[in-house]
Amino acid sequence: MAIVELVMPKMGESIMEATVLKWHKQPGEQVKMDETLLDIATDKVDSEVPSTAAGMLTELLYKVNDVVPVGAVIARIETSGGAVQAAAPAAPVAQAQQAKPQPQSPVQQYQAAPAVVENTGARFYSPLVLNIAGKEGISMAELEKMPGTGNEGRVTKRDILNYVAERGNQPAQVVQPAPVAAAPAAVAVAAPAQVVAAPAVATPVSAPISGNVEIIEMDRMRKLIADHMVRSKATSPHVTSFTEADVTNIVKWRDHVKAPFEKKYGEKLTFTPIFFEAIISCIRKYPLINCSLDGDRIILKKDINIGMATALPTGNLIVPVIKNADTKNLIGLSKDVNALANAARSNKLKADDTQGGTFTVTNVGTFGSLMGTPIINQPQVAILALGVIKKRPMVLETKDGDVIAIRHMMYLSLSYDHRIVDGSLGASFLTAIANELEAFDPHRQF
Repeated sequence: MAIVELVMPKMGESIMEATVLKWHKQPGEQVKMDETLLDIATDKVDSEVPSTAAGMLTELLYKVNDVVPVGAVIARIETSGGAVQAAAPAAPVAQAQQAKPQPQSPVQQYQAAPAVVENTGARFYSPLVLNIAGKEGISMAELEKMPGTGNEGRVTKRDILNYVAERGNQPAQVVQPAPVAAAPAAVAVAAPAQVVAAPAVATPVSAPISGNVEIIEMDRMRKLIADHMVRSKATSPHVTSFTEADVTNIVKWRDHVKAPFEKKYGEKLTFTPIFFEAIISCIRKYPLINCSLDGDRIILKKDINIGMATALPTGNLIVPVIKNADTKNLIGLSKDVNALANAARSNKLKADDTQGGTFTVTNVGTFGSLMGTPIINQPQVAILALGVIKKRPMVLETKDGDVIAIRHMMYLSLSYDHRIVDGSLGASFLTAIANELEAFDPHRQF
């Protein structure tokens, strides 16, 4: 017999941990190769994790609602093979820590903590939490005092980010030692007490509630969205530019060809892939829109992966991504748009479907909005909002003079990270999209 150790898979380049939602098998039960073993949730999407071995499940190392670092052993399966085929349970954590060495000595202290957790009774800290602590100069003493909302009081990513936000300018007072014993003791005791108490005061739930009200707890996805939006606003200085486009030619052309298009290709032709064509063309002209920021380095993305914000039946939003959108024609874009939208609405998106976006589009016009000021989808630097298409009287210039005509008009708004995208670049890119839409050929073939 052999024991195969199953590890938490990496669900995307930016995902460092996942939450266990449900175990489909219990110890003592038989598991087939590629059979779904558990459901997990990341900050992107819920996913099923298949078994990588066949045999009898002997041990589960994590419970439901536990937050598990990528690479950690989550279960053991007894097979008919030879020797043990994975690392010990503690190895993935150690490997994750060694893979991200930090030059500062506090980080080395944090990395040593998980090794003595069982002997000292201290809480377990995921590599992500330890990494954030190292970058923010949070001492182990602070971590031990930090309130945790995870399983058994564990400190989660959200807990430590909230702590950092409330901390303000406290780090220097907490982490800098002084030769005089009495003064540092006062700082070390007083400062954490103030920092820990602050979240309790700021928590909305603590405010008195009266009147005819109904209290609704946020679901898990809404909490993740809220956290993502707050972090985005805190990370990027947002600027939004606006313009409008006459899309009359597009509306008339689509009305004329949508029936034969669906009959020929079996796909509904929506406005989204048509707009994507114009957006992709303009990203090629202004490539700096398609980048991200890593410290002082600008990471220019050569692939154009368009994320499209999609509403779920629950009312939450998710952003599936069309990979290599610049290599696809209108038919290919239509197929991808429809497939991803249907998968999102039926909760069948895979983790990879929401990864790797380089630019995001949100269609606020779907809900009747004229325009919006969207929040950037980190780590991207820009997001485009498409407003509702409405008929309006417009002044047109003709060879016989100006005339007033009824036209199909649409507002477009672009929010961008002002650290990277200046007003001139943002406005030029947005204007180029409007010009591209207005120059649409009404006689084109699909």
